[in-house]
Amino acid sequence: MSSVTVLVVDDDRANLESVCRIFQREGVATAAAASGSEAVELLRRPEVGVMVSDLMMPGMDGQELLRAARTMRPDVEVVLMTAYATVEAAVAAMKDGAYDFITKPLKRHSLVKTVQKALEKRALLAENRDLREKLADLTSPGGRTMVGQSPAYRAFMDTVRQAAPSSATVLLVGESGTGKELAARAIHELSPRAKGPFIAVNCAALPETILESELFGVEKGAFTGAAARREGRFERSSGGTLFLDEVGEISPSAQVKLLRVLQEGEIERLGGTQTVKVDVRLVAATNKDLGREVSEGRFREDLYYRLNVVEVRIPSLASRREDIPLLANHFLRRYAAKNGKALKGFSAEAMAVLENYAWPGNVRELEHAVERAVVLCRSEVIDIADLPEAVRKGPLGFAGQLVIPVGTPMEEIERRVIHETLRHTKGDKTLAARLLGIAARTIYRKLEREAAEAEESDPSPPERGPE
Repeated sequence: MSSVTVLVVDDDRANLESVCRIFQREGVATAAAASGSEAVELLRRPEVGVMVSDLMMPGMDGQELLRAARTMRPDVEVVLMTAYATVEAAVAAMKDGAYDFITKPLKRHSLVKTVQKALEKRALLAENRDLREKLADLTSPGGRTMVGQSPAYRAFMDTVRQAAPSSATVLLVGESGTGKELAARAIHELSPRAKGPFIAVNCAALPETILESELFGVEKGAFTGAAARREGRFERSSGGTLFLDEVGEISPSAQVKLLRVLQEGEIERLGGTQTVKVDVRLVAATNKDLGREVSEGRFREDLYYRLNVVEVRIPSLASRREDIPLLANHFLRRYAAKNGKALKGFSAEAMAVLENYAWPGNVRELEHAVERAVVLCRSEVIDIADLPEAVRKGPLGFAGQLVIPVGTPMEEIERRVIHETLRHTKGDKTLAARLLGIAARTIYRKLEREAAEAEESDPSPPERGPE
């Protein structure tokens, strides 16, 4: 099952040995303790990942041992065994942090399956913790950091980590709001140039003449008002990384000069005649299809290939929906601290809305939505009413796209949308109704009608089994 050790605790020696044998047959390393005090000592071993303990023991019982384990080793998952299964004991144990609760006589399959799930949960938590620690190193000014754990996000970050140590030019491609500057900072921080400057330029935000002077610098007297020589961003980022956001917006004149930098590693300041050597790692980003821009004559083909040595595609939020709760809670913590608010989180209904919204503005839109909700929230938990109207009533964006052919009758469209929404709310009709903006009784009525129609279309009686 796993390389970690399962600690088994039971004052009944026969049961202790029996449970250990069950796990040993599954290839799991075990440690055995006949009392709570013995278990406390064994819990200090770092290889122990799950503890399976009897609840009723003399001296330190299972519930006391559970509380000790949560204090000493909060990373260890605890499964309790008992022959005295009561609702009160189960509830108390779960409140104290037990992963699960199983009853004697033990069933081998149930025990193995429960511990397997506990191990999987522990592994996931450890992976998330490691990921957060790694991402902490990528924090940019202002407390902004990259957050995610979905397969799409991991694949993207793997590419970033592979590209970062090289000197190759990187082209970041992705929709607006996906976090291209954060990705550029990650590349810089993971590169040998991390101690050098990181300078970002939004090419779309500057007029053509200003952009060129900002990038390449200006000689004294180059134009009216140029009273002194001024270094451009290329010179100022020497030894570090220059990030050109929205590079697809630069003018043909700036494209020529940028190409020269990439080819020769040198620039000429505006109004100057001498070349200046620069040592810069260039990272560019665009939300345009530069290949199409080249074919339509708006972007130089030679520059495109110089920029696109390593292409890194940043996934949209719609393609990494598993990250929405993680991102939402990350933004909540940041803006709650910024605004001096003590917030516990999101209601289940609010989180469902966030998870099912289409997010055309990607992570940036999610961040702004959460910031607004934090500011307007009047309780300890953010609810649907605190979210922006555009999010509450906006387009749904389920991970599995609902494809409806042209000409589908409206009644059939309604049926499909209801069933798709129910699938994503795990059958919660009240929540589905809130997401769809209809009364819950409407969903019940439509489902009852479907069931009745299904019975009418299949009037044959159910098959009877053998008497």
